[in-house]
Amino acid sequence: MIVAPLIFGGIVTGIAGHNELRSVGRVALKSLIFFEVATTFGLILGAVAIDVTQAGAGVTLPVVIQDVAPAAHPQGWQQILLNIFPENIAKAVAENQILQVAIFALLFGAALATLPEPKRAPLLNVLQSLTETMFRLTRIVMVVAPVAAGAALAYTVGSMGLATLVPLAKLLVTYYAALVVFVLVLALILVFARIPVRRFAIAVAEPAALGFATTSSEAALPLAMERMEEFGVPRWIVSFVIPTGYSFNMTGGSIFVSMGAIFAAQAAGIHLSFSQQMFVLAMLMIASKGIAGVPRAGLVILLATATSMGIPTAAVMMIFGVDVLMDMGRTAMNVIGNCLAAAVVARWEGELTVPPELPSSPGMSS
Repeated sequence: MIVAPLIFGGIVTGIAGHNELRSVGRVALKSLIFFEVATTFGLILGAVAIDVTQAGAGVTLPVVIQDVAPAAHPQGWQQILLNIFPENIAKAVAENQILQVAIFALLFGAALATLPEPKRAPLLNVLQSLTETMFRLTRIVMVVAPVAAGAALAYTVGSMGLATLVPLAKLLVTYYAALVVFVLVLALILVFARIPVRRFAIAVAEPAALGFATTSSEAALPLAMERMEEFGVPRWIVSFVIPTGYSFNMTGGSIFVSMGAIFAAQAAGIHLSFSQQMFVLAMLMIASKGIAGVPRAGLVILLATATSMGIPTAAVMMIFGVDVLMDMGRTAMNVIGNCLAAAVVARWEGELTVPPELPSSPGMSS
């Protein structure tokens, strides 16, 4: 009900809704390249981390729930390539073929972006309204999600015992360990780009803390833009890179969705081959675009991906038990990643001017 219109509206408006994609040219291209590299690395890091720890291995799902979805069937690369493109978009939506919907949205958004403004604006307005409505619907569903998560977790623990919580604890530790590795990689990027690491850390500390506390990237957006402008990134770059990054640069979320998908497969006793894991990462790489600002929308993508891969939804529901704790870290990482993107792109353009001292008062701006 949620995933197809959410992905379609989010991707199309993310591509066609930014007039700056034409006016700033190089900055748009560099930003999108950085976003794709960062999120792809996050997806790979999450997959590698969960493969190393095998946090979901050994879990036995209750038999009543275990039959929710059929077992996954391996596919050759030829069939995978053919299945990327939808034969019929209505059929793709009905069968929950999330990757096909995402590919169609990418092509549709690119086509819409090339139309003259008078012809593009009416449809874009409708799709923006659709996207906002789906964001609101997602929030409504996520309000009752903790009740469903509590029921699912209580049933699992009641059926299988407290030992069921051990894999979730391992998943939580694995996730935050992966975030630490990701932060170290971001620090190396700062050094390589000749951006002061300490000053950058001071600049992003408050918006990252706000994102950590609220678990909403959107709540930290205004403060993040203000702090990056104070840091020395020109306003025109901040105004483009950070809001665009909230659609295309879900760094913390990328680690979560890849780790969660493979954890669910491990918990369900489904072995994903290397090629199947690459297919899952490719699906998530496209499907995760456009939802970064919505609290827990990554779970929507994760559930849809699991369904399309034949992974029982019960295995994904286990993750709901620790999702709030994971959401705090991934939201903070999303904020840090977008701030980093703005600084790197500004340095890339030769426009970064770090002041001698950052403003001492949180309310001051440049």
